[in-house]
Amino acid sequence: MPADVRRSAKRSPALAASAVKRVATQLLAELGLADAELSVLLTDDATIHRLNLEWRKQDKPTDVLAFPIDERAGRAAHERKTGGRDVVLGDVAISLDTAERQARSRKRDLMSEVRFLLAHGVLHLIGFDHGTPREKKEMVALTRRLVRASSTKAPPKRRARKATRRSPA
Repeated sequence: MPADVRRSAKRSPALAASAVKRVATQLLAELGLADAELSVLLTDDATIHRLNLEWRKQDKPTDVLAFPIDERAGRAAHERKTGGRDVVLGDVAISLDTAERQARSRKRDLMSEVRFLLAHGVLHLIGFDHGTPREKKEMVALTRRLVRASSTKAPPKRRARKATRRSPA
């Protein structure tokens, strides 16, 4: 199973792991990594604070953390569009508490914010970063593309044209 999503946030905002799994599957497909493995943890501020302190030495909660297994293998599979067979990307942890606050401040729903954070985290797993202005520009553009591609909104319907009757010649 390419995307495994687990929720461990009893007092955090409600968001179905199955909905996040659908988005994760769409993101992986868009990146050409449909068969790659990804683990997602939906958690709370206390847990992500602990993880952030342990792994990044940052004593505060954050919105998303990415723990890549092998960035080079993920990036190579993405660039070659191999489907990601036998590639384990790693883990993404998202704080639902922080995501909800950010969603409110950005005037969007929680799922939209989580979709953005997940896209951002997955890009980190395959070696993208935003340490320089050039890297940031590339990562922002790719994140936006992924968010659009994984949107659950149906594309607008085209209006059907009325058929005109032709008279026999």
